[in-house]
Amino acid sequence: MEWIRVFSSVSEAEKQFEPGKPRLLIIGKERICVLRTIGGAYRAFQDACTHNGESLSKGHINYRNEIICPWHNYCFDSQTGREIQGRSSDLVTYPVKADSDGFFIGI
Repeated sequence: MEWIRVFSSVSEAEKQFEPGKPRLLIIGKERICVLRTIGGAYRAFQDACTHNGESLSKGHINYRNEIICPWHNYCFDSQTGREIQGRSSDLVTYPVKADSDGFFIGI
């Protein structure tokens, strides 16, 4: 795994990610959905829904910080990537770290 610095500081990341609003980041060839949860934690996972491929960054989160696909409402745990009802494959998740050196996603 390689840590990719996405932002130079945590405060820069906080400005880019509104709590509860997923956002697409493209890192190399990877399309990654990044989410700042309502509680302030960061989550990163593949952007494509495993059911039908729609971009999860176009979706929304619920009160449990689960990402909801905008097409067919498939629901995924934003921390583990697990599809809540077991109807499709789980998402690939990526570790996130934020420290004095910046905001990083592990690829």
